[in-house]
This record gives sequence, structure tokens and C-alpha cells, in this order.
Amino acid sequence: MAKQQTSQQLSEFETVETSVSDPDHTVLEVSGVSKDYAQEEAVSDLSLEVKEGELLTLLGPSGCGKTTTLRMIAGLEEPTSGTIAIADEKVAGDPDGTFRKPEERDVGIVFQDYALFPHLSVAENIAFGLTDMDDADTDQRVDDLLELVDLEAHHDKMPSQLSGGQQQRVALARSLAPEPDVLLLDEPFSNLDVRLRVEMREEVRKILKRAGVTAISVTHDQEEALSISDRVAIMNDGDIAQVGDPAKVFENPESRFVASFLGQASFLSARVTDEQLETGLGSFDLELLNGPIEAYDGAMIDVLVRPDDLQAVPTSEPKADGYVVHRQYNGPSFIYRVELHSGDVVHCMHNHVETFEAGQPVEVDLAADHELAWYPAE
Repeated sequence: MAKQQTSQQLSEFETVETSVSDPDHTVLEVSGVSKDYAQEEAVSDLSLEVKEGELLTLLGPSGCGKTTTLRMIAGLEEPTSGTIAIADEKVAGDPDGTFRKPEERDVGIVFQDYALFPHLSVAENIAFGLTDMDDADTDQRVDDLLELVDLEAHHDKMPSQLSGGQQQRVALARSLAPEPDVLLLDEPFSNLDVRLRVEMREEVRKILKRAGVTAISVTHDQEEALSISDRVAIMNDGDIAQVGDPAKVFENPESRFVASFLGQASFLSARVTDEQLETGLGSFDLELLNGPIEAYDGAMIDVLVRPDDLQAVPTSEPKADGYVVHRQYNGPSFIYRVELHSGDVVHCMHNHVETFEAGQPVEVDLAADHELAWYPAE
């Protein structure tokens, strides 16, 4: 009965909290921000807006500037140029040289190592930043947050008595306690094992949505970013290469970099002729492509194909499009690398029961049931 009441309370909490979010209201605005370190420019003229209640993830390779960007939003680094505004108030930037310290900004931070105080209980950790509340209000806020993160039974435990996932939820509750305008998550799942990482990212997204908080996460894990985010911003060389809905960014990458960084990408060379696309796998209708192509009539382009877009079929050498040159076992599937007679190298995904050996001649069928992104040939 108590569990049923808790579920009902959380459902009601979710309805109330998410209803106050205004998706048209910008909570964080980063405008033309740059950060220089001696001779190196870590972030270059970056601009970004995050709406109320949105979860946006900065995703990119090591050294792309995503962590520096997060640190500037937090107030741990000062921008070399540009402005940062949180809840319509400028917290950093020129021309007047405004710079508010972290404690002067209404932000919460969840670090990758959780940073819990080992000598404080779970409840004391969560209450640590609630300095403006009396004891009764503090106790109530702590109880509400413990319920939110499903740790009511761990009120008096010490961090050392908790699992990694439980410590993560305590760190999240502590950051949510003062009701920050923006919550920042720095590689929040990197210290967890693979199974728990998947479980926790689902839990954290659910908690953030129940709380209606605006959040920015930083990660290099593509699967994590695509699965938890309302929007994802792909960073490269200190700036944003593309930002948008995760599915749209994955399916319609605007550049070769984004296409190659997200998932496993192959590029199929093709010549545009009248209304046909001539490739090493045969001819296809131009309607297969995701954008206007008329200006490229007679030109070479590269078509993005992912492993699930292609199927290899064993055949005899005279009929083959190419040969299997490598296979990668992923548990439920194999990824086969196929070198085509055209010179292109593509990847095909197959169920784990379909096994081909290196050197196997194959035909390759284009099995995509969606439009394909393309780029001018390099």
C-alpha cells in the first residue's frame, strides 16, 4: 500500500513540476563565447540557447571544448570573450567584464566522481546547500528529494554504504536541493559499469523530467547522449558543428564530421546522372537522397550508409559486388566490413547467426527504408 501511495505521489509530483516549465523561455544563453589558453583556443565563438525544462547534451571527442564550455557556464572558468546569461541575468562577459563566481550563480553541478562528503549521512549530504531554510523546511525538502530519487530507506546511511548508482542519485538530489536555474552534469555516468550506466541514465532522465529542471550534460558517449537528451549539440574544434533533436542529428548529419562521429559511417561513392544515382551497388532513384541534388547533375557525391542500411548476400565471384575483409562480433550481431570492387569500403550489420568468413564474395543490397544523407565528393 505504501509503495502504491509513493508511485501516486511521484506521478502527481511529475505532473505539477513539468507543468510549470515554459519551453519558449530561454534559461541559458551563451553568445559568441571564446576561451583562450596561452596559444590555444579551447572554445571559439560558441553560441547556444537552452530552454526551460530542456535536457541538452554537449557531445564530442576529447579536446573539442565541451568540458571547458561547461566550466564557463558553471563559473569555474572565465570566458576570454562573449557573454553568458542565466535566467535573463548576465553572469559573464564583455563589454563590462561581468564575472560571477560559481557560488553567485544559480547553478547545480553533478561531478563524475559524485563528490559526496564521506563523513555526512545521505540526508546531511542532500541538506548541505540548504543554508537559507529552517530545520523543518530543510527536513521536508530532504524527504521530498529522497522520495524523488527513490532512496527514502537510505536516509541515515553513509556514502560508503551505498552502491555507485545510489551515490549518483544522492549527488543528483544534493544538486537539485537548492532548486537551481540550471543543472550541469559532467560525465555523470563514466564511473559506472556498463549495465548500471544504462539503467542510471534512464533513471536520471526520469528524475530531471519529474523535477522540471533545465539541465546540460557533457559526455563523449554517443549512446548516452542520444538516449537521454531532448537535444544534442555535437562539438568539434571548440564550436558547435550541429545541434538538434538526437534522431534528426543522427539521421541527417550536416557534415562529414558529424556523420563520422555519430555511429559507424561508410560513404558510398556515386555519380548523379539525370534522375539516377550510379553507385558500386547499382543504380538508384534520386529520391533516395534527403535533399535537393539538381545542382550536382553529372558530379560525384558521397552517400552516407550505416551498417543497418546494408545487407551482404553470399554469392559466386562473377556476381559479387565485393569481398568480406573483416568481421566484428558484437554479441547479438556481426558487423562485416566489405571492400567493394568500386574501391569503397562499407559495413553491413547481420544477426549473430549469419556468419561469413573473410574472403567471402558477396552482393550488397541497399536495405535502407529512409532517405540518405549525402555530401559533395572530397
